[in-house]
Amino acid sequence: MVTRTPLSVFDSPFLLGFERMQSLIESAARGAGDAYPPYNVEALDDDRLVISIAVAGFAREDLEVTVEGRQLTVRGDKADAEEAERAFLHRGIAARRFQRAFILADGWSVEGAEMRDGLLNVRVHRPEPDARVRRIDIEGGRNG
Repeated sequence: MVTRTPLSVFDSPFLLGFERMQSLIESAARGAGDAYPPYNVEALDDDRLVISIAVAGFAREDLEVTVEGRQLTVRGDKADAEEAERAFLHRGIAARRFQRAFILADGWSVEGAEMRDGLLNVRVHRPEPDARVRRIDIEGGRNG
């Protein structure tokens, strides 16, 4: 029996060096299945975004925002000690551990984060690119 690996657009011979991009897309697709906690991505303009994550029940010290390479990761881990002493008749506000990851495009970076009204707002921006032209010298021997 012959097993085949699925082809992707990145298998094209014209897309050299995009293996990392393919890995990032596959990683994002795996993490897209979990819907907790809910979040919004809002475009403020062409070069600024705000990612708002619903973190009701979490304190600032329960949250961690990190950037590694081009991956923005938000983690929440609520201390269970205070929850163990409480007797809930109904528990509809989830405060379970979570990790939510976002892949940043080239040139985008995290500006900062703030917590307000049960939302963690992470500001992301893309600075103006250099608008310069670079001349490439051609090496080699003489014509003829």
